[in-house]
Amino acid sequence: MEVITERTAFRAACEAARADQRVVGLVATMGALHEGHRSLLVAAREQCGYVAMTLFVNPLQFGPGEDLLAYPRTVEADLHVAAGAGCDVVFHPSVREMYPGGEPDVTVDPGPLGTRLEGAERTGHFRGVLTVVAKLFALTGRCRSYFGEKDAQQLALIRRMVRHLDPPVEVVACPTVREPDGLAISSRNVRLSEAERAAAPVLWRALSEAEGLVRRGEGGARRVREHMAGVVGAEPLARLGYAAVVDDETWENLDSIRGPARLLVAARFGSTRLIDNVVVVPSRSSPQASPGSPASRDDRGE
Repeated sequence: MEVITERTAFRAACEAARADQRVVGLVATMGALHEGHRSLLVAAREQCGYVAMTLFVNPLQFGPGEDLLAYPRTVEADLHVAAGAGCDVVFHPSVREMYPGGEPDVTVDPGPLGTRLEGAERTGHFRGVLTVVAKLFALTGRCRSYFGEKDAQQLALIRRMVRHLDPPVEVVACPTVREPDGLAISSRNVRLSEAERAAAPVLWRALSEAEGLVRRGEGGARRVREHMAGVVGAEPLARLGYAAVVDDETWENLDSIRGPARLLVAARFGSTRLIDNVVVVPSRSSPQASPGSPASRDDRGE
């Protein structure tokens, strides 16, 4: 596995792979790799002839009150995971290499969706995410790029950026990876105390129960939102951020659920903020499906 720190060298490596008739698979990460990241690398390895991982803690996506310096940096362990998953190249640039002129004046506007839900909590976060992803797409060139569904709003915004700005990139969505108790795997989970870790699966429980309501015929989005909020609110260690029901295509808030909808929850456990989501299809529109099954996930790709 090759480790590259310069933009020109990374671009040349991807161009050489395509010249060799290999499809480039891109997995963009900020490090602190876990099984969720590994699943993206494995998917890319299975589907592509050349797997490129980026390892870069992007300062642009850290908002007010978020400690950039506290973000875990485990480079050696991350390189070990990447090599074990069959990665061909890791692009590990410095901040100066990615932003040689300092913070860029030109950035990618995420549009109205970027100011809602996670965007309302984390001012400027999605502008920073889309800007660095756009740069990575430009450096990589034609590729398939793999993202996890846990960060569903981020995935939706990246898809919109690709649709509107036309980089030669196919966005591939991969299912959320979970712990045995349902907690979505996240680099933030290590910040939880023992008691907070025991409480955190309440997010998955809220989603699962709400999904069951919809499959049994509940079409009122308000009722579903209230149920999720009630489940999370009943956990003493959880402080609800939001419970939302949106159309899975438009991401507009729903009054009634008649087609594929995405259920989303966010909560703080102490100082740690966690998010989770699931796609549900009403029983009248789709065969029955259990939580986490293929019919309950967004498998459209791009």
